[in-house]
Amino acid sequence: MKIAITSTGETLDSQVDPRFGRAAYFLIGDSETNEFKAINNENTDAGGGAGISSGKLVTDAGVEAVLTGNCGPNAERTLRAANVKLYTGAKGTVAEAIELFRSGKLTEADGPNVPSHSGTGE
Repeated sequence: MKIAITSTGETLDSQVDPRFGRAAYFLIGDSETNEFKAINNENTDAGGGAGISSGKLVTDAGVEAVLTGNCGPNAERTLRAANVKLYTGAKGTVAEAIELFRSGKLTEADGPNVPSHSGTGE
């Protein structure tokens, strides 16, 4: 399955970024083969709309699921509209989050788990 994981760095050993819209990177690839490519998220410093823009970035990459720590309502709606499954509560390294996903220990979110603009520190 093609997935995206929010990440603080460019490798599977990087920590999961707890923010979706303002994550430093998205590691996008195949959860079965562990072949991933890091994509720099240019929305980290956006004045607004980071969640929507980041949602579009990962949906344009053709992902079927997103693993992240937290996701606000605008990003969640963007992902849902594209039929992308959302898994919140991911933590640890990206590799650990992928393993939790594979083993069914991450639960699919039924909505956003933080309010709008929570990733800005406001």
